[in-house]
Amino acid sequence: MEHTLASLLQAAGLESQGEPRSLGGGDIAAVYWLDTRQGPVVIKRDDPGRLAGEADGLRALSEAGTSLIVPEVLGVAGGWLVMEALESTSRSAASAAALGEGLRHLHAQSAADHGWPRDNACGRTPQSNASLADGRAFQRERRLLPLAAACHERGLLDASLRERLERIAHDLETWLPDAPASLVHGDLWSGNVLYTPNGPAIIDPAVYQHYPEVDLAMLTLFGAPSDAFFEAYWDASPPDDWPRREALFQLYPLLNHLLLFGGGYRNAVARATGRVESGG
Repeated sequence: MEHTLASLLQAAGLESQGEPRSLGGGDIAAVYWLDTRQGPVVIKRDDPGRLAGEADGLRALSEAGTSLIVPEVLGVAGGWLVMEALESTSRSAASAAALGEGLRHLHAQSAADHGWPRDNACGRTPQSNASLADGRAFQRERRLLPLAAACHERGLLDASLRERLERIAHDLETWLPDAPASLVHGDLWSGNVLYTPNGPAIIDPAVYQHYPEVDLAMLTLFGAPSDAFFEAYWDASPPDDWPRREALFQLYPLLNHLLLFGGGYRNAVARATGRVESGG
């Protein structure tokens, strides 16, 4: 066990029992399970800046005061993050509804500006969160244009599709209303939701304040939330333009996946672009 991790565990009052065991499923960071005399913990090994941003996000979600479970940060330093381990169980209609209700309460935490006091990361991609008062401008300047440019520079996005994305970014004011910003998880795909015996939990955030559809669109992009989830979240009254908003807020994670994992995501970017252009 490395000296930095041993010191971090000692500072957190944890006495290890054995060596960390690798956990599968992490595409970006190395993730481990460690048994301690005080109970099991989960440990992540990654870039120190990314882990500091994740710890900041976990604390922000925890302090939001919703019913959603967020693992407690026990220590972060030197490329290691130690946090509470959570027991997982299977999803049920009741737990899906609890996720919808908890997410609705999380998104009720609002702010005037879109952004976050610090930059963080979505996967390995640095995520600029410098605040802007207008959410359309934030989506354009901090999300769509930088990712479209990065993908084009790496030869992953042709000029025609990049131009279409830029038109979407510059036309947001024609259909997307400005609104106060909600606290969002920022990377809420289905793998970052755990169902525990005590209720749904959310992990691995990339938090900022923006349109709440950021989280909903990510859930539907790589999963299929149940009717119980949406009934609890929307109280049976979804916004009329949800299909178009869904496609819009899927563009950023799709561009990020294109950047991180290659050309297999180009067609998905093109399909989402077409949906935004056609109104959903």
